[in-house]
Amino acid sequence: MLQIVLLRHGESVWNQQKLFTGWTDVDLSDLGREQAKTAGQKLKAAGFSFDLGFTSCLKRTKLTMELVLQAMGQDIIWRADWRLNERHYGNLQGLNKEQMAEQFGAEQVKLWRRSYDVRPPAISDDNQYNQKNDPQYKGIVVPSAESLADVVVRVVPFWQEVIVPLLKNNQRIIIVASGNSLRALIKYLDQISPSEIVELEIPTGQPLVYELDEQFQPIKHYYL
Repeated sequence: MLQIVLLRHGESVWNQQKLFTGWTDVDLSDLGREQAKTAGQKLKAAGFSFDLGFTSCLKRTKLTMELVLQAMGQDIIWRADWRLNERHYGNLQGLNKEQMAEQFGAEQVKLWRRSYDVRPPAISDDNQYNQKNDPQYKGIVVPSAESLADVVVRVVPFWQEVIVPLLKNNQRIIIVASGNSLRALIKYLDQISPSEIVELEIPTGQPLVYELDEQFQPIKHYYL
């Protein structure tokens, strides 16, 4: 039996402020740091150890990984991959979710946040939260906005091309990513329909263990 641990980063400062974050590179809140440490303690208590780790390019996932491994007393190689980045929220990035609901209506904001294939408004070139010129994304086309369906398109190849070959070699892996990139992966693994994935919530800082068969299909999953 194969195992892999998925972990949504701890609460960020923009989670705390109810802002659309997306690819904006914000830090963890104090609570988020504690959540990451607690996740590491849970993993250690449950007897987990890892050979490799993966995060997105966002500091909130990288710091979560660092704090988890410190709490576990482990020092492993881990690397960032942009395909694990949070869904790009376009021109909503940096805006308050509650204020947007007042302006555009709760149903419209729910569509932008939770629908499977509806993109938010594209980010403008002069938006301060536009990542198109961020040097860490040199060589890729930074999206102007993404739906969850768009995130699936980049996350599934990451799983197939990077993770599956490592699992074949019995590598023990932890992935620290964001809510929507993990929802995209879980949709693929569990073959969840577009209508059902809308309702899936992934809590911050809670290790999610997937047990897989030899064909890398899920047998079961559970939170620690």
